[in-house]
Amino acid sequence: MRGKQAPKRPITPDSKYGDLDIAKFINYIMKRGKKNTAQNIVYGCLDIIKEKTKQDPRHVFNKAIKQVSPLLEVRGKRVGGANYQVPFQVRSERRFTLACRWIIEAAKVHKGRSMQEKLSAEIMDAANGEGAAVKKRQDVHRMAESNKAFAHFAR
Repeated sequence: MRGKQAPKRPITPDSKYGDLDIAKFINYIMKRGKKNTAQNIVYGCLDIIKEKTKQDPRHVFNKAIKQVSPLLEVRGKRVGGANYQVPFQVRSERRFTLACRWIIEAAKVHKGRSMQEKLSAEIMDAANGEGAAVKKRQDVHRMAESNKAFAHFAR
C-alpha cells in the first residue's frame, strides 16, 4: 500500500428519516452521481414496505440488514506454496457493506418489475430470514465453517 490511506469522510443522515444507515444504502444504490434517483428508489421501496407490513420501514430495514450481515468470511492466504481459505471475523463496517451489496444484487436479479418493488420484496424477504441475500450469507458461513481447520493461519 503506497501513500497515506484516504480519510473517512463524514456522511450526513438522509433527509426523510434522519438515519445514517439509510443514507449509506442510498449511496450504494446511486449510480453516476444520480443521488435524487437513488433517493426516489429507496424512499419508494420503504413506502411499499410500510404499506405491505404496516410496520415502521426503518425497523424492517434494520432487521433485514441484521439477518443478512455475515459474522465470518473466508479470505485466501498463501502458506508455503499452498493457498488456504482462512476464516476471519468480519468488521462491523464491512458487515453492513456486504449486507447492502448482497441485498442490492439479489434485487437486481429479478426482472419485470421496478427497482423499488424488487428492492422492497428482497428487504421484506431478508427480514423474514429468507430470500437470495440470506442464502448468500448462509453460503459464506458454510464456507467458513468447512474451512475452520485452517483458522490457525489467521495470524
